[in-house]
Amino acid sequence: MPEATVLPHVEPQTVITIEAQPIHIPKTHTEDLGPISDTSPESWQYHPETIKEYYRQRPLEVLSRLIYVASQFCGFILGLWWDKRWGKNPQQEKKRAIQLREMLTRLGPTYIKVGQALSTRPDLVPPLYLEELTTLQDQLPSFPNEVAYRFIEEELGETPQAIYAELSAKPLAAASLGQVYKGRLKTGEQVAVKVQRPDLIRRITLDIYIMRSLATWAQKNLKFIRSDLVAITDELASRIFEEINYIQEGRNAEKFAELYGHLPEIYVPKIYWEYTGRRVLTMEWVEGTKLTNIQEVQAKGIDATHLVEVGVNCSLRQLLEHGFFHADPHPGNLLATPDGKLAYLDFGMMSNIKPYQRYGLIEAVVHLVNRDFEALAYDYVKLDFLNPDTDLSPIVPALSQVFGNALGASVAELNFKSITDQMSAMMYEFPFRVPAYYALIIRSMVTLEGIAIGIDPNFKVLSKAYPYVAKRLLTDPSQELRTSLKDLLFKEGSFRWNRLENLLRNAKDSPDYNIDKVLDQATDFLFSERGAFIRERMIDEVINTVDIFSRRTWLNFSTIVREQVGMAVQETPPELRDNAQTTEHLKNIVKILQDTPGFDTMRLIQVLTKLLTKPETQQMGQKIAEGLFQKALARLIRNILLELDKPKDDSSQIPHNQPSLPVGY
Repeated sequence: MPEATVLPHVEPQTVITIEAQPIHIPKTHTEDLGPISDTSPESWQYHPETIKEYYRQRPLEVLSRLIYVASQFCGFILGLWWDKRWGKNPQQEKKRAIQLREMLTRLGPTYIKVGQALSTRPDLVPPLYLEELTTLQDQLPSFPNEVAYRFIEEELGETPQAIYAELSAKPLAAASLGQVYKGRLKTGEQVAVKVQRPDLIRRITLDIYIMRSLATWAQKNLKFIRSDLVAITDELASRIFEEINYIQEGRNAEKFAELYGHLPEIYVPKIYWEYTGRRVLTMEWVEGTKLTNIQEVQAKGIDATHLVEVGVNCSLRQLLEHGFFHADPHPGNLLATPDGKLAYLDFGMMSNIKPYQRYGLIEAVVHLVNRDFEALAYDYVKLDFLNPDTDLSPIVPALSQVFGNALGASVAELNFKSITDQMSAMMYEFPFRVPAYYALIIRSMVTLEGIAIGIDPNFKVLSKAYPYVAKRLLTDPSQELRTSLKDLLFKEGSFRWNRLENLLRNAKDSPDYNIDKVLDQATDFLFSERGAFIRERMIDEVINTVDIFSRRTWLNFSTIVREQVGMAVQETPPELRDNAQTTEHLKNIVKILQDTPGFDTMRLIQVLTKLLTKPETQQMGQKIAEGLFQKALARLIRNILLELDKPKDDSSQIPHNQPSLPVGY
C-alpha cells in the first residue's frame, strides 16, 4: 500500500457498517484522462510522444500551468535569496522547508513524487528540508469519500455496500496518488482498500510534459549537465504510470511474493483480484508496527535490528539475483508483524535491473572491498556511467583517493551513505553520467540504511551485504562471476589464500549458504574447459607448497639434529618464512569449513574420492610430480655449482646463510 500508514489498532468508532449507513454516490462527469484515450488497464503505459503530441495542440493549457508552477518556484527562490542576503538562522530555514513542502503539495502528485525522491537524498537536501519532505510520504489532505465510493462502483461494477461488510468512515492515510481505507469483506477477511485520486492522469501528464520539455532544453544548452535529464524524467514518469495502474501494482505484488515470499521472515499481503481495478486495489490487511517505531517493536519482543538485516538481505536478492526490486522502501512500507516477520507493502514503484547490470554491481562491490580501483573504473564503463572511449587514467587515482578515505580498515567499517556522498562529489569532476536505474537503487539502499541507523547508529549496510556477495561469488555459475572470482583469487600467477579465507568466512554468514553446492560447483568448474586456467595455477601452487613444505620439514629436522650435536643453526631462507603465512591461511580455511553450517567431513571425503578417479586429476598429479622433480634437480645442480665455486680453503665451512640440504633438496 503506497504511502499508507497501517495502524495496528483501529478504534471502533472509525469503522462503519455500510449496510447500516447507506452511502450516497453522486453521478458526476467522467474523469478527464488527458492524452490517454484507451481506458483498458493494459494501455496505461508511459508514452512520451503521445503526451507530447496531445499538449502541443493545447498551448494555452500548458502556458497556464507553466506560469503557475514558475510563480510558485519564483516565490520560494526569492525567499532563499532574501535569507542569504540577510543571514540564515535555524528558525528561518525551518520556515523555508515548510514552505517547500507546502508548495510541492499544492503543485500536486507529480511534484509530490519529486519531493519524495528528494527526501531520500541527504547529499542533495539539508537536514531540515529532509525532515519536512519526509512528511510527504503519508500526511496529505484526503479527498471526499463520495468520490472514492463512486470510483469503487465504476471500477468494480457494484456499490461499496454490495462488496464490503465494513469500511472505515475516514481514510486511514492519504497520499499523493490515492488514499487507503480499512475494510472487511462479506466473507470476513480484513482488507486495505486503496482508491485513486480524481483527475490524476491529466494533472500528471501535463506536469511530465513540462518537465520533459525543460529537461530536453537544459540538456542541449547547459553543457555542465552530464546526467541524462530526459532519461531520468522518463524513468520517474514510467514509475508514476505504473503506480497509478492498480492492476499493475497487484501483478507486481504477486511477482514479488513469487520471488521473495518464500523467504522465512518476509511477508507479502494477498491481492483480492475480484475487488481490484485500475483505480481501486483491495489487498490483505496487515497488522504491524512501523519499523522506525523502535520502542513499540521492541515492546513486542521483536529484534528491530535483525528485521533490518532481513530487509537488507531481501534487497540484495532483489537487486543482484532476480533484478526485480522494490524502489520505495520508506518506513510506511515496511512493517514488523506480531510474529516477527518483515512485511512489504505498496508495490506500485518497482523497477528492473538487467543481468549485465546485476553482475556489474557485484563485481564493483568486490573490487571496492578489495581496493582494486583500476578494475572498479572499468566497472563504471560496464555499468554505463562512463563511455567506453573515456580515458580512465585520471579516474583511477581519483577513485583511489575518494574510496581510500571513505573505506575503513575492514569491510565492517564500510558506510553506504559516505561512499555515495564521496562518489557524488567526484562525479562533478569527471565525465560521469548517472543512469536512471542507479538513482532508484541509491534511493532504496540509502533509505534502508537510514532506517537501520535510526535503530543502530553503528549499522553498516555494506558490511551486511558482503556475506551475500561472497556467497554469490562462490556459488554463481555465470561466466561473469567465475571470471571475477578468478581475478580475485589469482594475482600475477600467485594464489591469494587470504582472499579465499575472507570469502569463505563472509559467505558462511549468508542465511542460505549451501556448502555442498559450493563444493559441487567448484569441482564442476575446476574440471570444465573454463577451469583449465585454474587447474594450471593450482598445479603451480601445489608444486610450490609441497616443495616448500618438504624443505621446511627437512630444515626443522636438521635444526633439531644440529642443536643436539652443538652445531650452528642455519638461518631460515625468506621464501620458507613467507610460506608460514600460507600454512596459517590453510589452517584457517579448514577451521572455517568445519564451522560452516551443513559441513560434513564424510561429504568432503566423498568429493575427494570422486576427484581422484577423474582423468584430469591423474594428469594434474603427473604434472605435479614432474614439477617437483624439476625443482629438486635444479636445486641439486645449483648446489653442486655453488660447491665448485667455493674457495678451497673454505671448503670445510658451511655459511650460516646457506642451508645444507641433502641431494634432491
